[in-house]
Amino acid sequence: MSKRLRIVAGIAAATGLLVAGSPAQAQVETGPWTSYSPSFTVQERGCGTVDNLTFQLTCSTASGDQRAERRYATYSGGTRQFEGSFRITSLGGTRVSLKQTFREGPTAGPFWMLAVERGGRLYAVHGGDTIATGATVGTTVRVNTVHNTATEHRTYINGSRKHTYASSGTSFYDKFGAYRTSSGQGPATVVWSNIRFWRK
Repeated sequence: MSKRLRIVAGIAAATGLLVAGSPAQAQVETGPWTSYSPSFTVQERGCGTVDNLTFQLTCSTASGDQRAERRYATYSGGTRQFEGSFRITSLGGTRVSLKQTFREGPTAGPFWMLAVERGGRLYAVHGGDTIATGATVGTTVRVNTVHNTATEHRTYINGSRKHTYASSGTSFYDKFGAYRTSSGQGPATVVWSNIRFWRK
């Protein structure tokens, strides 16, 4: 499939077990937070397709660049918060990345990646830490990431802090959708909703 690029304006318990439902929108951590709406590009590569906030990997290919994502504008310095809810509607594959924070500059590349295995385990791709379990087909999961670019990146699942990762550098950007990790494959369909951004 040829690559297409469209530029548009963008707008559980302590055990880690997720519960089905529609988690309410709410920023985490103490403010004051200022809402903003960064621009984004849509990336479709390999067998990846995007239809608004529905992201699909339509093949079971275990190699190459298979992605269906939104890539948001670069931010520099300060503290940024992302919020979004995802619901996996089908997952014939495994180890599919759902949310990413990328670094720009001399050390450009994936800084932090949240992925899901077929059984519903959410994990950090770098290091392999389990972040939560129960992200099974049909379950809605709210994700918040809080990133102080100079100190650390914190991940919340359904409002509970689940992961902390040290950070250094100045320029980063957010991505979400469905992306085949180096050890993963599709097919997969993921629907995102309630996307919001804040800064302070």
